[in-house]
Amino acid sequence: MNVKVNDNVLVIAGKDKGVQGKVLATSPKANTVTVEGVRIQKKHQKARRANETSKIAEVPGAIDVSNVMVVCPTCGKPTRVHHNVVDGKKVRVCACGGVLDKAYSKKAAAKAAAAAEEAPKKRTRKRAAKTEAPVETPAETTENN
Repeated sequence: MNVKVNDNVLVIAGKDKGVQGKVLATSPKANTVTVEGVRIQKKHQKARRANETSKIAEVPGAIDVSNVMVVCPTCGKPTRVHHNVVDGKKVRVCACGGVLDKAYSKKAAAKAAAAAEEAPKKRTRKRAAKTEAPVETPAETTENN
């Protein structure tokens, strides 16, 4: 199954076709995913405590994983998932080359930041040039007038 929890997906078939949402849960054995705002079902919930009230809650239902496509965070288009080995780690990638695994992309960004931090730039102090104008005393101004 190429879809993981917290992926942004587009529904490509069914009543909710064209809806984008975040994956809330996956079930590899049943080959289904639960997407936020898709296949809303009403569930009757009984009050379990004295201070609670009974209600009819709307919860998203599971849909087949073949009815969704992962949306690439780089290019923003729905894509088929490809796999590549990057830095010795098998990751999911888009056709545009963007990495779909958020955990890996965060680690790659952290590595790049650490590499940039290893060689800090030499800091130089910028000092404002002081321009000293001759200061006239009040006695000199009265003599000139």
